Amino acid sequence: MEKVQNVSQSMEVLELRTYRDLQYVRSMETLMRSLDARLRGADGSLSAKSFQELKDRMTELLPLSSVLEQYKADTRTIVRLREEVRNLSGSLAAIQEEMGAYGYEDLQQRVMALEARLHACAQKLGCGKLTGVSNPITVRAMGSRFGSWMTDTMAPSVDSRVWYMDGYYKGRRVLEFRTLGDFIKGQNFIQHLLPQPWAGTGHVVYNGSLFYNKYQSNVVVKYHFRSRSVLVQRSLPGAGYNNTFPYSWGGFSDMDFMVDENGLWAVYTTNQNAGNIVVSRLDPHTLEVTRSWDTGYPKRSAGEAFMICGVLYVTNSHLAGAKVYFAYFTNTSSYEYTDVPFHNQYSHISMLDYNPRERALYTWNNGHQVLYNVTLFHVISTAGDP
Repeated sequence: MEKVQNVSQSMEVLELRTYRDLQYVRSMETLMRSLDARLRGADGSLSAKSFQELKDRMTELLPLSSVLEQYKADTRTIVRLREEVRNLSGSLAAIQEEMGAYGYEDLQQRVMALEARLHACAQKLGCGKLTGVSNPITVRAMGSRFGSWMTDTMAPSVDSRVWYMDGYYKGRRVLEFRTLGDFIKGQNFIQHLLPQPWAGTGHVVYNGSLFYNKYQSNVVVKYHFRSRSVLVQRSLPGAGYNNTFPYSWGGFSDMDFMVDENGLWAVYTTNQNAGNIVVSRLDPHTLEVTRSWDTGYPKRSAGEAFMICGVLYVTNSHLAGAKVYFAYFTNTSSYEYTDVPFHNQYSHISMLDYNPRERALYTWNNGHQVLYNVTLFHVISTAGDP
């Protein structure tokens, strides 16, 4: 319900803004036609200077033609999306009304189909700025105080495997559950034994491989689950390790790997930048750094962090009372302070990651595996966007 409401609210804001911008562009289109008519009807009555001014004005306005066409296309997309969201709301209401009439398996299939349609809607809306984090949804209470759990951000929607890694250092045991339902029940899993132990809880599963920090080193390891082998490992130049630059909670959290709509990222810090958070894009095949940004935010003051749409969001604490406090925009190399409430139900977060496939935050909170839905201020992606 929360996800449907979030998409619906985003649609309303987007529709209002697009309608307003469309009105402006249409007024410019009227002006263009007026200028064009004046130029065609000038037949020598205009001075050379006036004629040139009109011609220059027309040249300035010409790019608006393609913008207008894009806005018209966006408006049609919004109409279709709005209808789909309305249908989704109807389907959800029908499921609620007839809840008792379905068996568990049938109900689960209906909810999965509904979520797939909702995900398709959210994907069409494109990237956006974080404006809200939902109340926590506790999936399971399992393991020690510290750890990590995740799904593959690149897998198709039918693949709902869950990976579980208990502890924050020297661990090598990774459990792979067939589905989220199996994870909740603690059944149908296989075990992977990593060739090198991990450090911290900032691991991520991306396109069939686990990316993690090798214990007592600044080495990034890419472990492939299907072949049960390390495909590549590489040192992250200058990166602190072994509790040199952890988050505020410690736990060897010097290096944090993340995936968003733009790919694979590493968040860490170095002596060279005085302990401030560095964000680096990594090539997922070679693990080479393709570009880095110094955010200026001290990592030891950060509770946790996550990436959404190329923006690093940082919480101000790992304890109760935390909020999303800081945002760094890699596309503009700029930052701003934010104030997005974040309900830390179990008072000690040791892992926080965004999953772009599900548009949700995964957290490990004092031995509880917890999900949060996010609300993004959406914009429709256009062909010319970077």
